[in-house]
Amino acid sequence: MGVVQRKLSKSFKEFFDSEKSSGILLIICTVISLALTNSALGANYLSVWQMYVGGLSVEHWINDALMAIFFLLIGLELERELYSGELSNFKNALLPIFAALGGILVPALIHFSLNAGTLTQSGIGIPMATDIAFALGVLAILGKRVPASLKVFVVAFAVIDDLCAIIVIAIFYTAQLSVLHLAGALLVWTLLFSLNRFFKIMSLVPYLLGGVLMWFLMLKSGVHATLAGVLLAFAIPFSAKEDDEKSASHKLEHFFHKPVAFVILPLFALCNTGIVVGADWAKT
Repeated sequence: MGVVQRKLSKSFKEFFDSEKSSGILLIICTVISLALTNSALGANYLSVWQMYVGGLSVEHWINDALMAIFFLLIGLELERELYSGELSNFKNALLPIFAALGGILVPALIHFSLNAGTLTQSGIGIPMATDIAFALGVLAILGKRVPASLKVFVVAFAVIDDLCAIIVIAIFYTAQLSVLHLAGALLVWTLLFSLNRFFKIMSLVPYLLGGVLMWFLMLKSGVHATLAGVLLAFAIPFSAKEDDEKSASHKLEHFFHKPVAFVILPLFALCNTGIVVGADWAKT
C-alpha cells in the first residue's frame, strides 16, 4: 500500500517555515536565560521580569498579554485546519482529541499516585498542560523530516490540551473567580461571533477592539487571559478558500507571523526558563 500524502494549507506551511528559524532562536534564548540565571548576575536578571509596568509585572505582561497573541495565531491556524485542512475530516480530528485527553489524564494520575495524601497532592493540575511554544519550536527545528500530518497533530493536541488545562485552572485553582467579568468576556465573544456569522462584518477593527476588551475582562475574571486569544480566533471572519489573501483571518495570520516568531516567543523563553540549578542538583 502506498503512503498517504497529507496536504497542508498554504498558511500552515508559511507558519512552520517562519517557525524554523524561530525554533532555533527559542532554544538559544533558553540557554542564555539558564546561563544568566545561574551566573553572578542571576538575581538582577530574575528581578527584571518582576518589575511592575502599568499594574502588572513584566512576566505577567509576557505570559498573559503577549502570549494571548500567540494563542490567537495558533487558534487561527487551527481554525483553518478544522474547516479546510487536515482536521476537516472528523476521523483525523479524533486522534489529537484523544491524545490531548490522554496527555491530561495520564500525567495527572501519575502525580496523584505519587502524592496522594500529601501536601503536594493539590499540584495534580501542574503536569496537565503542554507548552505549545516549545513543542512547536522543537518540531520546527526538525523541518522537512517531520511529516505534515504530525505537525498538524501536535498543534491540535497541544492546543486542546492547553485549553483543557486552562479550564481546570479556572475551576480548581482560581482563588477569586469573578463570574461577572467572565460573563462579560463571553458576552463580548458572542457579539464578535455574531458580527461575523450573522452581520458579515469583514473589517478587522471591531474584532481587534473587542478582542482587547475580552482579554481585559478575562484577565479580571481570574481565568488565564490567553484563553481570549483562542476565542477571538474563532470569531474572526474566515475564508475556506485555499489562498484567499483578502480574508480577515489570513491578513491577521500574515501580520502576526514574524512578531510572534521573533519577538514574543524569544521573550517568553527568556522570561520563563530562568531556573536556578542548585549546587546539589546531582545528588540523589
